[in-house]
Amino acid sequence: MATIQRLPGSIYVTRLDYGRLTDLVRQPPPGASPELVTVLGQELARAQLVDSYEILPHVVTMNSRLKLRQLRSDDELCFTLTYPPAADEAAGQLSVLSPLGVAVLGCCLGDQFQLQQPGGPANYWVEAILHQPEAAGDWDS
Repeated sequence: MATIQRLPGSIYVTRLDYGRLTDLVRQPPPGASPELVTVLGQELARAQLVDSYEILPHVVTMNSRLKLRQLRSDDELCFTLTYPPAADEAAGQLSVLSPLGVAVLGCCLGDQFQLQQPGGPANYWVEAILHQPEAAGDWDS
């Protein structure tokens, strides 16, 4: 099971993203990891829902482009958080149904989280949100 450790409390999710993600949990795409679908459902259960035009620009929403830093290795990761059909890791499009994708959903700039990986736990820091659709006035993506 994918294990994510974050500070307790809510994550922030737009109502639009929540509706789409809830549909994804109810009817996962073929090949989706049942474990990650469960984790996504758990994350959505603790979500604080916000209208798209009210979400703060420092929150990771769907289709946000962000930069993470892996704290131990100091590796930098840049990607766009996408829905599974648009996922293409080689092109920097990371599915919300990947371990890292579900972990960053609803995080804020500066948040840290730990993700269990095959080689042991990895700690990440949300270093930058390079693009958030809602901050750019796109409330429907």
